[in-house]
Amino acid sequence: MEAQHAQAMLRKEGNSAISNVPTSVLAHFLDGLIVYRRGRREGDPKRAIEKRITNNLVLKKLRVAFELKDEDMHGIFEEVDFPVTKPEMSALFRQPGHKNYRACGDQMLRNFLKGLTRRVRGG
Repeated sequence: MEAQHAQAMLRKEGNSAISNVPTSVLAHFLDGLIVYRRGRREGDPKRAIEKRITNNLVLKKLRVAFELKDEDMHGIFEEVDFPVTKPEMSALFRQPGHKNYRACGDQMLRNFLKGLTRRVRGG
């Protein structure tokens, strides 16, 4: 990947020179984050990279990487004044075909990332 392309992916929203992150790059990043934060499990075969990344999958992989419990997730959302109920939270982590599945919207993921950033950076 060229340095210019990587810089374009890291620009803030609203910048005219912004570039979308390809799905494969995002999938590799999230899987790498899990391995970096938790370590590689011995004996586990290498997982296939997802071809379709949804906001729900991003949320799930971040939850695994940072070893977040339900209480942690609720706390992160509350820190950014975006409260999520327990049923809403569990619906985000269900399989897409489940009757109680709920798609994670962009605003919800953005607020979660904002709260997670505050928690990790300490401020």
